[in-house]
Amino acid sequence: MEDMQKSEKKNSRIRFTSAFKDLVIIAIVFIFTLTLSLFFNIFSFILKFIKRNPGAITYVDEIITGLFILSVSFAIFSWRRWLELKKETAERIRIQEELIRIANTKAETERIISKQLHCEIEERKRS
Repeated sequence: MEDMQKSEKKNSRIRFTSAFKDLVIIAIVFIFTLTLSLFFNIFSFILKFIKRNPGAITYVDEIITGLFILSVSFAIFSWRRWLELKKETAERIRIQEELIRIANTKAETERIISKQLHCEIEERKRS
């Protein structure tokens, strides 16, 4: 039994969660985009547009601030949903364990009753 639990723990360390995979993908996309921006100046057209038309975009600092606040807000939102999910999962596991305990108790009770009935039938057959 202990060997099985140890092997399950090792397997759980090896497997990556979907959240971890998503973070790896986000990091790869970020590094790829940063590389394109730094070495190939892919996004230099934005700077050229701003230099040519300084009056066209007057709210760049507000947009950047808004996007920053939005990203922080989404991070807080995600963190709160994760905490809720963690509580819900723990509650479901507790309820499932309780149901298993009740089912085992019921099965044991039925086995005892069946054994008693079987003994009574055997006694009546003898008499």
